[in-house]
Amino acid sequence: MEWTRSETLALAMHHCAQCHGSGLRLARKGLLTPCNCVLRSIFRICFSRFEKCVTQERHLSRISQEPHSGRNRPTTWGRKDEEYIADFCLVAKRHLTEAEHSLFRYHFLLGADWKLCSRKLGVDRGTFFHAVYRIEQKLGRVFRELQPYPLFPLDDYFHGPSRIGPQPAPTLKPARPADLSVMPLWAGPLRFPPVGRTA
Repeated sequence: MEWTRSETLALAMHHCAQCHGSGLRLARKGLLTPCNCVLRSIFRICFSRFEKCVTQERHLSRISQEPHSGRNRPTTWGRKDEEYIADFCLVAKRHLTEAEHSLFRYHFLLGADWKLCSRKLGVDRGTFFHAVYRIEQKLGRVFRELQPYPLFPLDDYFHGPSRIGPQPAPTLKPARPADLSVMPLWAGPLRFPPVGRTA
C-alpha cells in the first residue's frame, strides 16, 4: 500500500524529530514510509472510537443497513459499533505477540496504569512505555493497511461503501429450435372484431 503526504500530514506531530511534521520519512530502500508518530496517531484515533463504542449506553447502538452492488444481496443489516469492537480486539490479538497482547489487554482493554502493569508483568517504567509505543505503531499500521476493510479511516469503516463486487451473470443455455410437430394447429384464419364494437 502506498502512503501519501496528503493523508499523513494531518496525523503527524509538528515537532517530530524524524519526519519534521510531514508524516513521511525515507526508508532504507529509498521508499517513503509513514513515520511512527503517524502510526501512533492512527492507533489513538481508533482506540478513542473503541472506547466510545464500549462505554456508550446499549440503547444508543443502532442497526444500520449497508448497500451492496450484487444482484442477489442488495443490502445487509449490521450493528457497526459491536462489529468495530470485535474487529479491534481480534485484529490486535491476531497481530501481537503473546507478551505484547498481555500488555495490550492490561493497559488498553482493562485500563491499568503503568504502575500496575509494571508490577503485573515484571517490567520497569521505561520498558513498559517503549512496549506501549511499539504496540501503538504496529497496530496503527495494521489498522490502516488491513484488507479488504481497514479500521482506519473511521468514516470508511462506519459509512463507506461495501467492497463486495457484482455477482457474475448467470449462464444461459442456448435455445433449442422449436419442434413444429407439437405446435397447435389453428382451425382457420384469425378474425378480428369490426371497428366500433366491443366483444
